[in-house]
Amino acid sequence: MVSVAAVQANLRRAAAGRAGVRLVAVSKTRSAAEVAAVATAGVTDFGENYLQEALPKMQALAGRGLVWHFIGAIQSNKARDIGRHFQWVHSVDRLGVAQRLHRARDGLAPLNVCVQVNIDGEGSKAGVAPEALGPLLEGIRELDQLRLRGLMALPAQREQAAATRPSFKRMVALFEAHRAAGGALWDTLSMGMSEDYVEAVAAGATCVRIGTAIFGPRLPRHAAARS
Repeated sequence: MVSVAAVQANLRRAAAGRAGVRLVAVSKTRSAAEVAAVATAGVTDFGENYLQEALPKMQALAGRGLVWHFIGAIQSNKARDIGRHFQWVHSVDRLGVAQRLHRARDGLAPLNVCVQVNIDGEGSKAGVAPEALGPLLEGIRELDQLRLRGLMALPAQREQAAATRPSFKRMVALFEAHRAAGGALWDTLSMGMSEDYVEAVAAGATCVRIGTAIFGPRLPRHAAARS
């Protein structure tokens, strides 16, 4: 396991005096024991991509005060259970999914959500197009069981982390341009992973999603399921 303290130190340096950046440890394919070890090292926020994989970990680690973030693509038939079990969802990209998450929170505290933007127009990735962001934000703000917190992006992978900087800059500009539409709780720009989180934070990210740099190399999903 890579040092959590080293990642946190890198975040502080990259933030250059800005308020603390939220560190979400991406725990997909990781065991509950691995998550517990990272939590003991001081991380409270964990990101999962797959509902069925996440639920047993949540149950095993209940009572530890962990905050669970759903960061994967949302299938419509999974939206209700995602909405019931997670505290954050970073990957809302259409109003129908937002409405299902809203209905799922009946009787619970409002759910924190970010809208995923397909900043580089990649056909293989989910996310709303930048030009369609405004109407989606307006629709989400009408759902009182959702707390609209900001934007999330998965920029196109580059050979060098520095090459992602134009995408990061476009996301920062988009985040600021929609601040008024986002509302009073608009405070989260979720971008940056193990290979580029320092550049993302330097550009203006307020939340990073880091797996390998905390847990080490990831096992394939099918291998992790057998372990």
